[in-house]
This record gives sequence, C-alpha cells and structure tokens, in this order.
Amino acid sequence: MKITRALLSVSDKTGLVPFARALAGAGIELLSTGGTARALREAGVKVLDVSEFTGSPEILDGRVKTLHPRVHGGLLYRRNDPTHVAQAREHGIAPIDLVVVNLYPFEATVAKPDVPLAEAIEQIDIGGPSMLRSAAKNYESVTVVCDPSDYDAVLTEIREHDGGTTLRLRERLAIKVFQATSAYDHAIAAFLNKEQQTGAAYTLSLPLAQTLRYGENPHQRAALYGAFGEYFQKLHGKELSFNNILDISAAANLLAEFTAPTVAILKHTNPCGVGSTTENGDLREAWDRAFATDKQAPFGGIIITNRPLTESLARAISEIFSEVIIAPDFAAEARALLQKKKNLRLMRQLRSVADCRAEDEVCDDVRSVPGGLLVQERDAALVADDTPEGALGKVVTKRAPTAAELRALGFGWRVVKHVKSNAIVYCGADRTLGIGAGQMSRVDASRLAVWKAQDAGLSLQNSAVASDAFFPFPDGLLAAADAGATAAIQPGGSVRDEEVIAAADARGMAMIFTGLRHFRH
Repeated sequence: MKITRALLSVSDKTGLVPFARALAGAGIELLSTGGTARALREAGVKVLDVSEFTGSPEILDGRVKTLHPRVHGGLLYRRNDPTHVAQAREHGIAPIDLVVVNLYPFEATVAKPDVPLAEAIEQIDIGGPSMLRSAAKNYESVTVVCDPSDYDAVLTEIREHDGGTTLRLRERLAIKVFQATSAYDHAIAAFLNKEQQTGAAYTLSLPLAQTLRYGENPHQRAALYGAFGEYFQKLHGKELSFNNILDISAAANLLAEFTAPTVAILKHTNPCGVGSTTENGDLREAWDRAFATDKQAPFGGIIITNRPLTESLARAISEIFSEVIIAPDFAAEARALLQKKKNLRLMRQLRSVADCRAEDEVCDDVRSVPGGLLVQERDAALVADDTPEGALGKVVTKRAPTAAELRALGFGWRVVKHVKSNAIVYCGADRTLGIGAGQMSRVDASRLAVWKAQDAGLSLQNSAVASDAFFPFPDGLLAAADAGATAAIQPGGSVRDEEVIAAADARGMAMIFTGLRHFRH
C-alpha cells in the first residue's frame, strides 16, 4: 500500500523533523497544522497547510481545523471499493495514506497541582483522536502512527516495500491507536469525575508491560500492566515473578516512610526487620539493626535501602540467600560482588512511590471481589523522621513520652503501618525489636512479637510498642508493659479507651493516640 500523502500534527515533536525529511525524501506530500507545520518549515521541510488542502480556514481558536470531509474522507474511503473510489473522486477527496498524530498533553496538564478546570478543558484533544480513529479503522489502506518510537519501523518498511507499509505493521499500529485513545479518554473522564464528584463508573486502562511466567502459584496465569518500569529497573538476575513484584511494591512503600539512611528486610510483603542510622552513618549499621530483629525469616526475602548500596553492606547481605535487593544505586564493587549470584535480582529504584499522586487511579488500592472491584485511596499518610510530639498525635496519659521514647514511637508507627493486621511492633529509636503480624487477636500479635524478640536475643526493656489499631481491652497494653515497653502508640477509639489509659497510667507508661488507623488486611 504505497504512501503518497501524509498528515502530520503532533504535540510531542520528538524525532519529527528527521522523520518528515525522510518522508519528503521518499516523494510523499506532507500536510500539517499549526505548530507542527511551523516547526517543519523552520527546519526547511516543505509542507502544505491542512486549511489549504481542505479549502477551509482554521476557526474557533484552532478548535476546528481537521474536522473536515476532505480529511476524514481521505482517511476513511476504502481504496478497493469502487463505490468509495467513485464518491471520493466526485467530491474531490484525495487519499491521505499516512497519519502521524499524538495528542494534546492532557495528563501532563492535570498532573500540575491546582490546575484550573478551564486549562484542563483546553487540553482535551478533539481533532487528533478523530483522525487517529478514522485512520485506524481503515488500517487496511492507511498507516497511522501515534508514538514517535514507531517512526523508524515505518521508514524501514517504506524503504523495503516500494514506498509502502505491510498490512501486519498497519494492523499493529492501529491496535496501538485504539489503546492510546482509550487511555486518553479514560484520563479525561477520571479527572472530570473527580473534579465534579459525579460518582461515575470506575475504569482503568493500562498497557501490558510484561507477561509473567505464572502468578502467585504456578497454576495461575499472570501479567504486569502499567508503568512499573518507570519506578524500578532490573540490573541483574532472573525475570521478576508475580510475588517478587508484590514484595518490591511493599518494600518501596515501607521505605518511603523514612528519610534517614534505612535498610528494611521483608518476607511475603511483611517487614522482618527495619533499621536506620544517622545521615553520615555506615549503612552497614542500619543493616545490622534490621537483620538482628529476625535472622531466620530473611532467608529468600527482599532487602531494600534508601541509599546507594555500599560494598560493606553487599558483603553482609551476600552471606544470606535473598530473592531481590533494591536500592537507588549500587557501588561498583557492591554490584560486582552481588552479581556473582546469578539468580539474585538487583533492582534500581528510579522514583519514590510517593511520586504516585493520590488523585491518580493507577495509584489507587484496587482489589478484586466476586463480580467487581473494591477501590480505595492508598494509605499515603507519611510521618517525618523527627516528628514533634504533637504531630504524632495526642498524649493521653499522665506521663508524656521522653525525647528518646518519642523517636521510638515515630519509628514504630512508620513500620506498623506496613505490617499485616493484627499488627504489633516493638522498637527502639532506630530499629525494630519484635514484629507480630497477621494474627487473629492483638494479644496474640503482641505475644508473637515478644517471642520473636526473645528468639533473636533482643531485650524489650524500655522499648516502645506500636499497634496498627486500638487496643480493645487493657490486656494487650498490659502484655506490652510486661514485656518491657514503656511507651505506646495506637489510634485510640475503643469504647474502653479510658480503661486502657488507666492501665497505662498504673504502669507509668506514656501513650499517644494518633486518631489514625492503619489496618492492612
């Protein structure tokens, strides 16, 4: 299908000029609009304005320029249908064989904080999606390009196929168009739905990123969709599994809570241990504090740090078997050492998960249920490393926390948020000491955390205890006091809060009510 005429109208001008030059060099007539035509002319590429081609001027501040029968007729008429060909000739409709369009940057516009609604509305492209859909519908005859990364493929086929493209390429590009316009429409609808609070249907359209070998278990099929690769880059090791990706996500969400140099170890999305050090401290110290919490569970686990991974830390980590190690970067010596383990995945974290905006559906917490989905906002509330007393919550006991207790309470509150409910975390100011996860009662969670600390040889004397939800009875708090905790942090809100506070006062404990619950089912 030889290309004689192309229409180019793009917002993203990456690679536009060399692509257009190559098309012109192949004897293809170029039509263009607005800023695209101007950019091409400035580069010395000859183009014909669409308004000259249609005989109609651009009107309404450019809102109407390509919505014309000579444009859409030139895209839609079937070249092998005698009736279509005759009607096109009768109405002076010339063929347009190639359309190169990418859309107004609506998503980039609404990503800006407090973008005015009127500005967002002006970035809703009308002519672009219309041309793309017309061309894609008629892919039997028309080549359509919505992504600059496909320019080379089109030029290659033009060179190798006597000025035309193959049906296989045109079909692939058409499918890509319908995916792109669907995602574009979804972004617009999602923004307006939240802006106007209409409670409309929930939709989500994401490109396939990777087909996975299997899901949570080998008999389950699975795939990864979306832009996970914008957050993490695999540097070494086997392909990621479904469970690896879940663990990486959990690890990155946990580390987003910390600004001090921190190392965390996770297993099945639950923290096994978390340790921090001072800004100028050795990252190995943070590892030692995290690993000391539990030296059994980390086998086959996930390790993450929020600082470049040093050779010293790599040597310590290499002594145990790990599935994945995540860091913002790796020292050359550390990477060389860890890459000796061929199955170990090394992941570079490119962006913080905190960059995922709460108003963006792709960052919602979405879970399947029979016949539908449960959707909620992420639990994105963060606590700074050096949080003043009032920012953590309200002191409800007679005794306020000491400065050391306050640091420990803040540390524990950041960790317990990422432990499956019922969750209890005993900790110091810079490390976890005992973690009880996923128990049916809060007392059992506390007992498990105490047992884990004892098994690791760690003292809970003068520790702080964090609970993801309120203590429904004094027994949970008393168990923590018996274990050695001198301060507690919990949401509060139980009908027996006064009894729990009285129990804390009787033991001389300090306690903070956050007013914020962190259930993780």
